[in-house]
Amino acid sequence: MEDDAPVIYGLEFQIHIIDFDDENNIINKNVLLHQAGEIWHISASPADKGVLATCYNKTTDSRVQACAAVWRMPKELESGSHESPDDPASTAQTLELLCHLDNSAQGNVACVVWEPMGDGKKVISLADSHILLWDLQPSSSQAVLASSAALEGRGQLKFTAGRWSPHHNCTQVATASDTTLRGWDTRSMSQIYCIENAHGQLVRDLDFNPNKQYYLASCGDDCKVKFWDTRNVTEPVKTLEEHSHWVWSVRYNHSHDQLVLTGSSDSRVILSNMVSISSEPFGHLVDDDDVSDPEEHHAEKSKEPLQDNVIATYEEHEDSVYAVDWASADPWLFASLSYDGRLVINRVPRALKYHILL
Repeated sequence: MEDDAPVIYGLEFQIHIIDFDDENNIINKNVLLHQAGEIWHISASPADKGVLATCYNKTTDSRVQACAAVWRMPKELESGSHESPDDPASTAQTLELLCHLDNSAQGNVACVVWEPMGDGKKVISLADSHILLWDLQPSSSQAVLASSAALEGRGQLKFTAGRWSPHHNCTQVATASDTTLRGWDTRSMSQIYCIENAHGQLVRDLDFNPNKQYYLASCGDDCKVKFWDTRNVTEPVKTLEEHSHWVWSVRYNHSHDQLVLTGSSDSRVILSNMVSISSEPFGHLVDDDDVSDPEEHHAEKSKEPLQDNVIATYEEHEDSVYAVDWASADPWLFASLSYDGRLVINRVPRALKYHILL
């Protein structure tokens, strides 16, 4: 949410790129036209800030199909230039199409996820009951289907969400379909774990703990957020029940994994401190030489895990909160987006920030 880390979100046939000027507390906006169709999902390349993928609806012969494509934004926007959102003279620019993720044989695309590390040349798309691994060719002008797999079972099984793990050399992807979570090995496209009935109703989103390789968070229409250890999937290691309606989005903080954001149809954003299942469940441990007060030493070396709690509840939205995410360049800054198009930027409370740092 700084010049090198913009917020990107879609609004019907437009993409809005938001730069937050932290020093002056000003939001700047650029608008890009997405003439291919109405956008339902956006994901930005982790390797190239000028490249993004969209999932969108396309109507052909009165038939609506959900498609996916990879785009490049204009070069001048990559450099951080912007126009005032209130400038009537500002004109929308057009995205450059790099390639389609052609999946017409597999069905409607639910989402596209990028390999979190590397050169940004691998993406996975989830299309109905198929998981597809794509290799983007030089300049991303063509996408080659490298491998795929399909859900097996009774009924109309469809993927609803996916997340690529930053651990295990980026060889694992987690997916959600109905109430079930699955893990996949991208080298063989084979299933490595399955959590049936992970939620009582539809699973909406999931995210990996950035510091603990086996920990996965999920949320869904049962109003719950659950945390899993994928080595033992019989029961969640923790469950949050703070929302009163569907939970659409869950995100771990990239740097401090005890901080977890959730957004819900109850119009609220909740920031939770899940310290007991974080990478530092006993607090920040220091060397004996760094502590002069014996009582402080005892507190720092306490064997009891710190208590989980809700840090703050944000109620600036008046409609369902569909997405929450952390800034990539500032671990204390986050954004939320609701159905009515309202984007809200907030900060972790200062007291908690210093408690974590000090």
